Amino acid sequence: MWRILRQIRSEHYDLVVNCQRFAASGLLTVLSGAKQTAGFDKNPFSIFFTHQQPHQFGTAEEPLHEVARNLSLIEHLTDVSFEKPRLYPTLADYAKASEVNGREAYVCIAPTSVWFTKQYPAHKWVELIRALPNMLSVMLLGGPDDFAACANIAAAADRSNVQNLAGHLTFLESAALMQGAAMNYVNDSAPMHIASAVNAPVTAVFCSTVPAFGFTPLSDQSRVVETAQLLDCRPCGLHGYRTCPQKHFRCAETIDTRELLVDLVPAG
Repeated sequence: MWRILRQIRSEHYDLVVNCQRFAASGLLTVLSGAKQTAGFDKNPFSIFFTHQQPHQFGTAEEPLHEVARNLSLIEHLTDVSFEKPRLYPTLADYAKASEVNGREAYVCIAPTSVWFTKQYPAHKWVELIRALPNMLSVMLLGGPDDFAACANIAAAADRSNVQNLAGHLTFLESAALMQGAAMNYVNDSAPMHIASAVNAPVTAVFCSTVPAFGFTPLSDQSRVVETAQLLDCRPCGLHGYRTCPQKHFRCAETIDTRELLVDLVPAG
């Protein structure tokens, strides 16, 4: 922390904007030496910020996206317009994506998450892969640590046109590949935001978390799929858990996999 603080102070910033609510980031903000500081009022050190913004969640009826929540921190300097996050893959990234997909129609599936209760179960992903039209190739995405999980899904699906690309593509190569997909199937996790940042079609599966938290896809063609059952235990937490606290994981198991196929339009 002291190394980071020295680096921040050496830049002599006019403004430091803190999008987090953690004490550590609040302390760095206060000691940054910036002329102005902005952050959410839920940060323990917000009393020392020059600009405080209320932190609040939306509702199902009146959603509030995390992007809008963060942009509110600089409204006093700019305006209230909504700007989508963007990623910019290079020509080399797009070339790698073309090399991988062979210019065939395909879908991408990012089946894992850091949190177990955010993950659509592996057997459910297998159901989806088996239900996809045969002309669509399937690209499984993830990091190096996700390779084994993706390999197990591919083996269980028993389908010839499934590629396990976990750990084989860079961040921006994955984004380029997702941009050209007929659909991207993701959890409430990082790949959903990657797809949004290149305006790729995306279907996001929400298990233990809920869209009202503000982390939903922003692509023009996007959809959230969640259980139709009203569960008293959902949401069980903001970020998810290593295991289901109730031991039944109904928030995931009761999702009808056919719902994921509704907006699929195979690309030609």
